[in-house]
Amino acid sequence: MLLFQICALAKQLDMSERQVERWWRLRRSQDKPSTLVKFCENMWRCTFYLYNFSYGIFILWDKEWLWDIDQCYIGYPHQGLTPDIWWYYMISAAFYWSLTISQFWDVRRKDFWQMFVHHIATILLLSFSWVCNLHRIGTLVLLLHDCADIFLEAAKAAKYANYQKLCDAIFTVFTALWIMTRLGIYPFYIIWSTSIRAPMLLPMFAAYYIFNSLLCLLLALHMVWTWLILQVAYKAINAGKMEGDIRSSSSEFSDSSHQSNHSTPNRNSKK
Repeated sequence: MLLFQICALAKQLDMSERQVERWWRLRRSQDKPSTLVKFCENMWRCTFYLYNFSYGIFILWDKEWLWDIDQCYIGYPHQGLTPDIWWYYMISAAFYWSLTISQFWDVRRKDFWQMFVHHIATILLLSFSWVCNLHRIGTLVLLLHDCADIFLEAAKAAKYANYQKLCDAIFTVFTALWIMTRLGIYPFYIIWSTSIRAPMLLPMFAAYYIFNSLLCLLLALHMVWTWLILQVAYKAINAGKMEGDIRSSSSEFSDSSHQSNHSTPNRNSKK
């Protein structure tokens, strides 16, 4: 299909196919986001995750369920909601809603649909835990997820800023922290608690099973991303530095979409 379009344009504009291909590549390269745009995007997310994680630690430090996860269920559903927890939920929900909406016109990545499912699952988790008054376990999930994401975005930003050694160091910390939190603490502490301890401490209801299923869905996504991260780590060890994007990489839009969004080359551009 693309070859046919190039031949048709070449005949229409009295240009060689090579000239049309050169113009096509130039037009496509103009659509790619600049390094500065990518850097700003990652720094914004890094700043948010750092703030949200710090705020979560600050408000949960004196909460009993941070140190004893059984307290998430004891006394349920008559558990009070303090203003700091309310703000923690509202800020986090607003952020994930913004990621879900803006994802459709941000840099297109290979794990677009995985990230889309992740954002939807996160929003549903926040909604279910809020409506069902399961905000205590919800805050623990939020806190755990923000931790590794700080280093993920920082490593990307360092790479775009051409601080390769700093990028490699942060990426090493990120990989270790990711595996520890997403494949260690999350399944063997959080999901174990919601699946084993919760039925022992409170009567089950239909919405709770949906909530727990969404937690398991996040775990499945963690496994997929861990495989991608380990691939990047393996290539980085062989190459001596971290190459490409972390957890996902940019993918170009289809040729047909570019044709519909851009005008045809001008005849005067022919040399």
